[in-house]
Amino acid sequence: MTHRLSLLALAPLLLAGALAHAQAHNDKETQEDIARHRAMAAAHEAAAKCLESGKGEEQCQKDLQAACRNLAIGKYCGMKHVH
Repeated sequence: MTHRLSLLALAPLLLAGALAHAQAHNDKETQEDIARHRAMAAAHEAAAKCLESGKGEEQCQKDLQAACRNLAIGKYCGMKHVH
């Protein structure tokens, strides 16, 4: 009986550990995430330079959306700020 109670007490911890392990990225996925973050950062840097050049918010937003197609979620390339 004590053994069963011990197993029941450990079950939530084992489940939490299994879920954490299942959510962890492998090396390839981690490298892909790094590449996506760098690509998003480059797209945002290009958008900042676009705005600095005076091209206008609308054009720079279109350029950002094009640079981020299939890269990030949403039309703000994974980042939205107040406007």
